[in-house]
Amino acid sequence: MRVAIMGAGAVAFASAAFLIERGHEAVLWSPSGKSTAALATGQPLLSQGKISGEFRPVVAASCEAALAGADVVLIALPANGHKLVMDAMVPLLTPGQAVVISSHASLGGFYLAQRLKERGVELPIIALSTTVLRARRIGETEVKIATIRSKVDLATLPKRLGEAGLELCNALFGERFRQVDSLLAVALSNVNPQSHMALALCNFTRMEQAEAWGQSEHMTASVGRLLEAIDAERLALASAFGVTVRTMREHYSLTYGVPDAPLSETARMLAETQPVTLGPATIDTRYTLEDVPFGLLPLSELGRMAGVPMPLHAAGLAIFSALYGRELTAENDILPLMMAAGLSREQLSA
Repeated sequence: MRVAIMGAGAVAFASAAFLIERGHEAVLWSPSGKSTAALATGQPLLSQGKISGEFRPVVAASCEAALAGADVVLIALPANGHKLVMDAMVPLLTPGQAVVISSHASLGGFYLAQRLKERGVELPIIALSTTVLRARRIGETEVKIATIRSKVDLATLPKRLGEAGLELCNALFGERFRQVDSLLAVALSNVNPQSHMALALCNFTRMEQAEAWGQSEHMTASVGRLLEAIDAERLALASAFGVTVRTMREHYSLTYGVPDAPLSETARMLAETQPVTLGPATIDTRYTLEDVPFGLLPLSELGRMAGVPMPLHAAGLAIFSALYGRELTAENDILPLMMAAGLSREQLSA
């Protein structure tokens, strides 16, 4: 299949390598053009880690060129770029295409569906709970893939296309997906915002001082307790909406193939058995600038809608805004539009 990849960061590069290795055609589009400039000159994409080799994705000069002839569109860039690419895609998408959001953030799938409805176009919108790949850009044309996840939740909007959405993702990425009931279930299954909040908050000065620090090594017993307390809020919110989601302990167990255990114990096992995965060496990182406004804020708003207290999520929003000296909640450009349009519990469960 021909897959148009919206974005040119670590996950986009890793996805291109993974898809090409599986026999698909990958097309990269960078909205700014900067991240694909070197590849556009003919240099190969170099991948190391879980996937090793040279790959030659097509580089598109425009969104229109990227989508032309594409069977699937993969949104694979930070959440603060989702609205930009969704708005660019909406006039160009056709009913024969499918959109995969990797990963679903800030209820963006509902936003895309609403924009397409205004055009009278319906197509499968497949939302992933997290990225299939964990990766890091290490150069203009290089990526290091640290993890290929064995289990990822997905949901398709509209629901009646769910089996087709599951089959499509299996064909693209292999049989590693679990179909869940709704896009809301996927949104509540993403544990990255909570995980990154605990790690970034408790290691913020290390990030600011550009220290090299291993994430597993610094998920101490105290950080683990904070993480499990934040996760308890997410689980209570899911229960209030009638949604079943995995615990964060289960997520780590399934992702890394380790026993289900307290998170600090899981971190210890990973530190002993896995290569070191470094945390951010800057405060200009998606761990906070993406996951606070696009991860913590939506759950805080859903908590308000459902009458579920989310004090640690709210505290994270306030503390990180104070640390950065700016209101991070104001940087979410999708959620306010959805709330202003009267997003309801019924729509969220559709």
